[in-house]
Amino acid sequence: MNDLRAGGPNGFQAVGLRSCEGGVAPFVRACLFALASLHLACGEVSDSPDATGPVVETETIGDTTVVRTVSGSVWKGTATLVPEVAVGELDGPEEYLFGSVRAITVDDDHNFYILDGQAGNVRVFDSSGSHVRTLGREGEGPGEFKVPIGIAISDGRVLVRDPANARVQLFHLETWEAEEWRYGPSIVYMNSPLYTDDQGRIYVGTATFDENRFIVMGPDGTHLDTIPAPDSPPGFDDGACSLRSERETADGGWISVGATVPFCPDWEWTLHPTGHFLSGLSTAYRIDLEQDSGVLRIERNYTPVAVSDEERNHHRQPIVDRMRRFDAEWSWDGPGIPDHKPPFRSLRAGTDGRIWVRLWTEGRRVPNENHDPSDPESAPYTWVEPIRYDVFEADGTYLGAVEMPDGFSLAAPPVFGRSFVWAVERGDLDVQRVRRYRIASTAGGPRVPKP
Repeated sequence: MNDLRAGGPNGFQAVGLRSCEGGVAPFVRACLFALASLHLACGEVSDSPDATGPVVETETIGDTTVVRTVSGSVWKGTATLVPEVAVGELDGPEEYLFGSVRAITVDDDHNFYILDGQAGNVRVFDSSGSHVRTLGREGEGPGEFKVPIGIAISDGRVLVRDPANARVQLFHLETWEAEEWRYGPSIVYMNSPLYTDDQGRIYVGTATFDENRFIVMGPDGTHLDTIPAPDSPPGFDDGACSLRSERETADGGWISVGATVPFCPDWEWTLHPTGHFLSGLSTAYRIDLEQDSGVLRIERNYTPVAVSDEERNHHRQPIVDRMRRFDAEWSWDGPGIPDHKPPFRSLRAGTDGRIWVRLWTEGRRVPNENHDPSDPESAPYTWVEPIRYDVFEADGTYLGAVEMPDGFSLAAPPVFGRSFVWAVERGDLDVQRVRRYRIASTAGGPRVPKP
């Protein structure tokens, strides 16, 4: 399960639209073509009709507009990320040493702000990677953090969500003066980003044992509203893929262990810059973007990724072994591992409103560099999956896929811009760095212009 709420521009607008095939069909089929602001590796993309553009079907069902990509993409290929500036070292000045990067945010000038949960502070770097300032420290006083989780930029300020202190800590970018916005304590710490929207509203995640919700604050910290996280669709049981074993203790209590069936569909959601929820149940490639009036539904034809017998056993056997160490009589009591992986595994919104859909991909077996023969749960090999995203405009136009390079890490939520991506990178000796990547073309793909 994932993030928060999203929306986009009302309706669907096609650029360079032409009919692809005639006949009566339940959908209107059309080809969409690249916006003039995008470039091919060999030059600018024309906004004139092009037979190689994406084939798209649209349909209106009540207040829902469906945009389905049948084939093709605006970028006409898969984009990659080119490493650029990075900060983070194994040895050196303290401000360049990271213990546990928990969150990243970026301002309009590409200065970036890194929340280190282990150090309990925020490091500020300019666009070239030079350290500017360190904000905050561990504590409960003004300008201090107890359990900082999310970070954002809004209205010339750095905002840090600190649920243990029940406040949002602010630092003004011009003066670095500290300020705080208090909110009610949370029973459970909700591990979600600190969201902001295009109107300057801030969404602070709080939780109980029964519900995730968000306090909506105005640009001045005023409590405007409290909204629940989106509910999963009727009929979806998020506990259906749970495995559990329990037993009674000598003093009459109960203890249990549990696991989740690998590759089960899940309910995913996040918050879009328009302040609406973006959500999808990964039983199908179908994602809903709430709007002020209605819903934009994004769909795409795709080929399901098969789960090989070897990969299935790699995931199944450790679960069986762990459960039977707890209960020797335990048997698999839930659904089996699916034959195919779900279409997607998480949703994110870019700073420009684009939609980034993380896909399930084909796994491959690699040696486990951290294998410990003395540990029964440590296997000599493991399975890895390339990190790959589909990217859509907020109107549902499918731009194409982006392959993430080796070392790209999801230890902290990446920041997706129009031309750049900022993310944690794991280097030699597992050193954490935060790197800016430029979105670039493969053959025939996009060369995204710098803003």
